[in-house]
Amino acid sequence: MSKSVKRVQQALSEAGITADIVEVGQARTAAEAAEAAGCHVHQIAKSIIFQDQNSGHVVLFLTAGGNRVSSEKASAVAGATLGKADADLIRAETGFAIGGVAPVGHLVPIRAYWDPKLSEFDTIWAAAGTPRHIFPIAPKDLLRITGATPADFTV
Repeated sequence: MSKSVKRVQQALSEAGITADIVEVGQARTAAEAAEAAGCHVHQIAKSIIFQDQNSGHVVLFLTAGGNRVSSEKASAVAGATLGKADADLIRAETGFAIGGVAPVGHLVPIRAYWDPKLSEFDTIWAAAGTPRHIFPIAPKDLLRITGATPADFTV
């Protein structure tokens, strides 16, 4: 098991969540993850990362797989000018590579926002630290352990 997957498993365990991390062929996109999990694309919790241009830190937007994040709405929700976060910054703050950014287990505390669409399901799936690993979780549990703020930031 990779260090990234172990960090996600540990974060889940410390939060009192028992989740079976599943290795799949590839889940770099929401469509690939949904196919691998056998679920609707909206049941995939995508981790969309922006950089806060004021602080320089990353901001996480957890959104349903079929939704797109509006950069304008995201900036308004975050109360900051947001821009593209580069791969090095994402890895430095989350500990994960693009395509496998998990919603938990980050190297530093990260401000997060939640797409309410995710709460419409009994179970959602999220990246577990690599583009090949995903895990199922109840939306209420993921919302609780990420400390994300529900908000309207999609188009």
